[in-house]
Amino acid sequence: MAKIDEIKEHIGALKNYLNIVVAMILTFGAGVSRLFISENITVLFWIGIILIAMLLIIFLIISRSIHSNIKKLKDL
Repeated sequence: MAKIDEIKEHIGALKNYLNIVVAMILTFGAGVSRLFISENITVLFWIGIILIAMLLIIFLIISRSIHSNIKKLKDL
């Protein structure tokens, strides 16, 4: 029974990390869109685009980890 609880806690922590990543994506997205609308496409705009791309990759990694842990939970 302890193994199930450990996996559940791990999934819960990953969900929290996923929420943080989504919040960061939305925040950077708002900033980048504001720069785009004001036609202020500078280095800061491109840094924001790169950060959003990196955060999307991190989002995918965390999502895959959550799904693999859910599959482990099914096997127990």
